Amino acid sequence: MQNISNMNKLSLIVALLLAVLLLQKCKKDTFTETATSDNTLFALVNDSTWNADTINASLTYTAATHTKVFTCTGIADNKEVNIQVTQTDAVNTAGIPLLTYNSNGGSNNFSYYTSELTGGKVTWYEQGTVAAGSGTLTFTAVDSVKHQVSGIFSFISEIPATVTDFQVQAGAFNNLPYTFVSQ
Repeated sequence: MQNISNMNKLSLIVALLLAVLLLQKCKKDTFTETATSDNTLFALVNDSTWNADTINASLTYTAATHTKVFTCTGIADNKEVNIQVTQTDAVNTAGIPLLTYNSNGGSNNFSYYTSELTGGKVTWYEQGTVAAGSGTLTFTAVDSVKHQVSGIFSFISEIPATVTDFQVQAGAFNNLPYTFVSQ
């Protein structure tokens, strides 16, 4: 009788293991639009891949306010993307925490510009505004010794009183070099 009881327990254990294995194989399909590139800074701008060819990034610590401001500007194909986020209660180091920053219309700003060449002069025009909560930047890696940062970002810039908006989605920067300034 004990043999049958042990066989029942073993059968139950095997059945549970098979159920767990089957459940692990059942995965929901998820499709996400992504932009991929070997470039340092890139994004999907209104569903077209954009790769910055001119990039400037910096991290500035201000002792008087105990803040760090990360700014990044990328330019290519008559388009410019600007990101500025602020870490409060910061310490004077060359790194920044791996956090997500949301646009807030104040210290965390995102902007999108296009340019026109008129009479031999390039003029940049801001294309709408990014409302609070309409943009995010997440730092995914920081090397404070090499002064390199990686992260992902997205935002929507809207022109008021029109149906026009500019979507900067699936943006990323990979091992982006930055300068560190302490003041």
